Amino acid sequence: MAKSTRAPWKRSNPRKRAGKASKHLSPAQKSAAKARARRAGRRYPNLVDNMRMAAKKKKKSSKKKSSKKTSKSKASKAKSTISAKKTRKRNAKTAKARKHRASAREKDPRGGLTAAGRKAFARKQGAHLRPGVTKPESEMTPQEMRRKGSWAVRFYGRAKLPPLVDGKGQPTRHALSAHAWGEPVPKTVAAARRIAAKGERLLARYRRAKVRA
Repeated sequence: MAKSTRAPWKRSNPRKRAGKASKHLSPAQKSAAKARARRAGRRYPNLVDNMRMAAKKKKKSSKKKSSKKTSKSKASKAKSTISAKKTRKRNAKTAKARKHRASAREKDPRGGLTAAGRKAFARKQGAHLRPGVTKPESEMTPQEMRRKGSWAVRFYGRAKLPPLVDGKGQPTRHALSAHAWGEPVPKTVAAARRIAAKGERLLARYRRAKVRA
C-alpha cells in the first residue's frame, strides 16, 4: 500500500479509526514540544512538535525493551557459563572418585597389589608382575630364592629408606610390601635391615645352587 503524502493534520487519527483511545503527551513532553516550537518560531500547540515528541517517546520505549532483552541475554549467558563450570567440576569429581575406587581395588590393603592391580600394571606399563614368594626357605626353588632375595635387598637394603610409618604411626605402603612377601611389616629401620639381610642370604643360596647346577 502506498504511503499517504498528505500532511498529518489533514489525515484522520489512525488510533480513532482502529477504535483505540488516543495517547496524550506527558507534561514534560509538552514542555519540550513547546520549547521546540519556540526555537523554530512556530505557534504552539501544533501537531508537528507534538508528533516529534511522541516519536521520541516510542524510541525511548524501544531502547528500554532492547536494554531489557540484552540484560536478559547476558544473565542467560552467565547462567549457562556457571552451569557449564558446575558440570565440569562435577565430572572431574566423578572421574577422580572413579580413579580412586579403581586404585583401591588394585591395591591390597594389607600390602602389595591385588590380581586386578597386577593386570592393570601390565596393561599400563607392559610389565608382568607375579605375586610375592611367601613360602618357607626350605620349600623355595632357586628362582624363588632369587626373586625374594632381589626384592628384599631392593626394598630394604638401599642406603636411604623411604618412611616406614606415617604421621599417625601406621605403616606406609612401602612397609606393607613386606606382607605380600610373607615377612613381618617393618616399622623401624633395624627391622627393615633384617629383611634385607635375609634377602642377601637367599641370593647367596641361589648363586650356590646355580653353580652346582
